[in-house]
Amino acid sequence: MPAYHSSFNEDPEARQVGNMSILPIRTRIRGPAPIGDPSQADIIDETLDLFRANSLFRNFEIKGPADRTLIILILFVSDCLAKIGSARTPPSQIEASKLLNTLSVDHFPIPGDANFALNSHYAPPSSRQEADYLRQYLTQVRQELSARLVEKLYADGTGKPSKWWMAFQKRRFMNRSLGT
Repeated sequence: MPAYHSSFNEDPEARQVGNMSILPIRTRIRGPAPIGDPSQADIIDETLDLFRANSLFRNFEIKGPADRTLIILILFVSDCLAKIGSARTPPSQIEASKLLNTLSVDHFPIPGDANFALNSHYAPPSSRQEADYLRQYLTQVRQELSARLVEKLYADGTGKPSKWWMAFQKRRFMNRSLGT
């Protein structure tokens, strides 16, 4: 059974930095990301929908620039779950939100940096301005992704993270981690 790929791979209007797609998102967080259509799913919805299925795969064939964005976001979700799971006691929704927001704005490597885990699959940004733009875009997307992930984790109203999501905290998509 093949892994699930991004439906945004064929988007001709998506800007690219390096060989990654800069896709529109629905967000309230300020940043450089293009504003998405509120009635349609965006890359963050797609990441949350495909995370559990794709995290079972060790291999992933990249079929387009949106897949590269999807990979980074799936690995970030994995790091978020590991961060929540590493707490002594399960954090409340507010604590988890603070924890993941801090994780999402912390300094992280981007394609082209020496300590970026997937440099062999990603082209570095062509200029310093593009690198800054990519870092700002990824920061904004990570913040929105962490906010939506917390909503999903605590959707049942028990005050504890969903065991059906936390079961994936030790799974590593493609046996990789962003190392955040």
